[in-house]
Amino acid sequence: MLSIIIPTLNEEKNLSLLLSSLKEEEGDWEIIVADAGSVDETLKVAKDFNCIITEGGLPAEGRNKGALKARGDIFLFLDADLKLSPRFVKNSLEEFKSRNLAVASFALLPIKNNFYLNPLTLNLFYNFPQRILQRVFPLGAMGIMVKKDIFEKVKGFDPSIKLAEDHCFVQAAAKLGKFGIIRSAQIYMPTRRFEKDGYWQTALKYFFCGLHMIFLGPVRSNKFNYQFGHYNK
Repeated sequence: MLSIIIPTLNEEKNLSLLLSSLKEEEGDWEIIVADAGSVDETLKVAKDFNCIITEGGLPAEGRNKGALKARGDIFLFLDADLKLSPRFVKNSLEEFKSRNLAVASFALLPIKNNFYLNPLTLNLFYNFPQRILQRVFPLGAMGIMVKKDIFEKVKGFDPSIKLAEDHCFVQAAAKLGKFGIIRSAQIYMPTRRFEKDGYWQTALKYFFCGLHMIFLGPVRSNKFNYQFGHYNK
């Protein structure tokens, strides 16, 4: 069985779109929404789609708390603001099993294109490096599929990491089992953080965070001022 785990914070519009996409598929899976105290209609949306609801927190904590409620032997962690390619879950799960993967992530494409953020720039600065470095420096963000036993062995996501905790989780999990990039399904990522915080500012945060991970280890302080839930302010 597959457990789909989605951390949320004031995501009523995006969550509705994501759950509608997931509902178009039929399969043996459950959807768990781990909410960090939304004050909008996020919880109502989750209830309307018959999701399992639990208390959440910032992304690492939310994913971990969602996993505590999960009954599946494979977990799929998704951000609430994603758009998914058709048959996303079925294609991902089939490839995950056929390649005997223990942990996997996805290439990223933008939901909408502009001069700064488009398939070319994402391929150049994320997707190609992700593919080239997958055996020595695995990268995984926004969508991560992992076997339950691997998740438990690495003790889930580290909530003390303030930025790129998803990449750190993938790197820890990849030491215990085969890691791969799912090729049969695509994730379309939102551009709202770039629009809100600035394209260059956000890109530089990710760049320096990567250098920090390579040379100094995980980012455990808020030196990069990486915020959550601030899009409607």
